[in-house]
Amino acid sequence: MQKRVLMQKKYFITGISTEVGKTVASAIVTEALEADYWKPVQAGDLENSDTHKVKRLVTNNKSVFHTNAYALQTPMSPHAAAEIDEVTIRLEDIIEPQTQNNLVVEGAGGLLVPLNDTTTILDIIKPEYKVIVVSRHYLGSINHTLLTVNLLKEKGFDVAVIFSGNEHKTTEGIIQKMTNVPVIGRIEEEPYFDQNVIKEYAELFKDKL
Repeated sequence: MQKRVLMQKKYFITGISTEVGKTVASAIVTEALEADYWKPVQAGDLENSDTHKVKRLVTNNKSVFHTNAYALQTPMSPHAAAEIDEVTIRLEDIIEPQTQNNLVVEGAGGLLVPLNDTTTILDIIKPEYKVIVVSRHYLGSINHTLLTVNLLKEKGFDVAVIFSGNEHKTTEGIIQKMTNVPVIGRIEEEPYFDQNVIKEYAELFKDKL
């Protein structure tokens, strides 16, 4: 009997802005796929980085948490944090970790956050990555979501959306109509996120990933 080979899945998690829920979404997708996790560029909070946070929230024993390509001291845009650290972020040094497992890659801020004078987070995203855009409602979020999704679609990426926070029907409805991309689900405004909550969302989202 021939063994069925499962196709490796690679997801890039980006947001429409900062503090929209990318890291929680990354933990959920990592748990759902029992994937490896990688944050190429971390700026600030090195003692409690996004990698630390995701690792605490994920319970499966298959996920591997890969080292940042760049770990910068200051919580600023990567290009500015790198300047303070007296380093230059070079795209050729951001090398995807080798793994046979599924892979979740978390960006920093939004798509056009600068890495240096010429490249942005968008330049890290490989053609084979599926891109999940985390959208959270605030005044201006429709514009930010449409700009993000449409840019990704223009570049030829396979795009989906996760909504984060309390439901806002008119916002979500117009985003779905105007982008026509799949919606994986919503991460509600939970009182807290722990391993059990992440596991529940992982089960909820698994079939749509």
